[in-house]
Amino acid sequence: MKFLKNVGLVLLTVIVLAGWVMLPWSGALALVLVLGLWLVLTRSGVQALSVASVGISTLSQRLGSSAVIVVGIAGVVGVLVALLAMAEGYGQTLRNSGSTDTAIVLRGASAAEVTSSLSREDVVQIEQTPGIARNARGEPIVSAETVVAANLPVTGSKGNDEGSAQVRGVSEAAFAVRPNVKIIEGRRFQAGLRELVVGKGAVRQFTGLTVGATLKLGNQPWTVVGIFASSDAMESELWADANVVNDSYGRGAGRNSATVKLGSSAEFAGFKTALEANPQLKVTTSTTLEFFAKQSEKMTQVLRIIGITVGAIMAVGAVFGALNTMFAAVASRSREIATLRAIGFRGMPVVVAVMLETTLLALLGGLVGGLTAWLLFNGFEASTMAAGSVGKLSFNLAVSPGLLWEGIKWALAIGFVGGLFPALRAATLPVTTALREL
Repeated sequence: MKFLKNVGLVLLTVIVLAGWVMLPWSGALALVLVLGLWLVLTRSGVQALSVASVGISTLSQRLGSSAVIVVGIAGVVGVLVALLAMAEGYGQTLRNSGSTDTAIVLRGASAAEVTSSLSREDVVQIEQTPGIARNARGEPIVSAETVVAANLPVTGSKGNDEGSAQVRGVSEAAFAVRPNVKIIEGRRFQAGLRELVVGKGAVRQFTGLTVGATLKLGNQPWTVVGIFASSDAMESELWADANVVNDSYGRGAGRNSATVKLGSSAEFAGFKTALEANPQLKVTTSTTLEFFAKQSEKMTQVLRIIGITVGAIMAVGAVFGALNTMFAAVASRSREIATLRAIGFRGMPVVVAVMLETTLLALLGGLVGGLTAWLLFNGFEASTMAAGSVGKLSFNLAVSPGLLWEGIKWALAIGFVGGLFPALRAATLPVTTALREL
């Protein structure tokens, strides 16, 4: 019978934790309000509050053991939030690269720019599609682009270590399609010349990308004439005239993709339908927001899996630390708790009182861990290895309010498990046995 009760308790704990993980902050606030009302308005709640106040008042006498819970949970939350901030920052950088009023056109069934190929005739057909915005001269705002890779020396590496940088061949329309791209040093490249403008993210990742520097791409010397900022994935790229890039890399007149500026977000559906109905084209199109969000999915999932796995392993250790601490605290107060139960206190107030004490310590640990992660890692610069369609990507870790809430939920979950079993022991231990202890 006791075994079945224990199994049922474990199953109930798992169900509660599963529901807690999916709970939004508004749901947690509602739970806090309900608990507060119960503590103030009911007899059992008042008893629980009085028992909890006694336990909390003695925390200063148990600083060492209490610190075990706080520090352990802070470590879990800090590491978890820092790792998830990598996924958040990576995904945010790619999502910032797109919008709903721009679209990218690729060869049909292509999932990335590097695997796509558009002929010059394809580009002409795309430029004639309805829905594209036009500039002051009445020309369609379309940037047909080539994407190639170049090996450059990595900043801070020992020896001659090189990393893969993404070089994007663009036209003047690229700056109209992406108005967030701003030259912050130097000037734009001139059409027909082997000149580059480089993103400030690429400047951080690779050595020698200063205005006036010369580097070799496609066995040809190129001059860096400007540095740009865009606050998105483009900052990790090097831009040059598409025709010159194609000549240097033997690409002919073709392009990898075409990025277009739409008249408005509402024009996308008609633009896509017109492309699909054109028998001369076999292309796929999506908004740039959708495209870059999809590009970030796999890497974001991998980073989140790593973060949750590491956090779960550390959480197991924190749970055992909390269990040991709270079992010791309950044992040291066994006579006090037994006396309270002997004079009429029920088991439920005792359970809630011990849980409140553990929850308070867990919340403190979660706040410390979350604040530490925010101070150390929010905005921290990082970069990936070359992968997929985005090459070596520079991004900033982002400790968002959502991640901080996720860390707090983990902290409270650890506190819940760490305090539940000691609390049940305090509430179910026979009064005569408890009075004989210590």
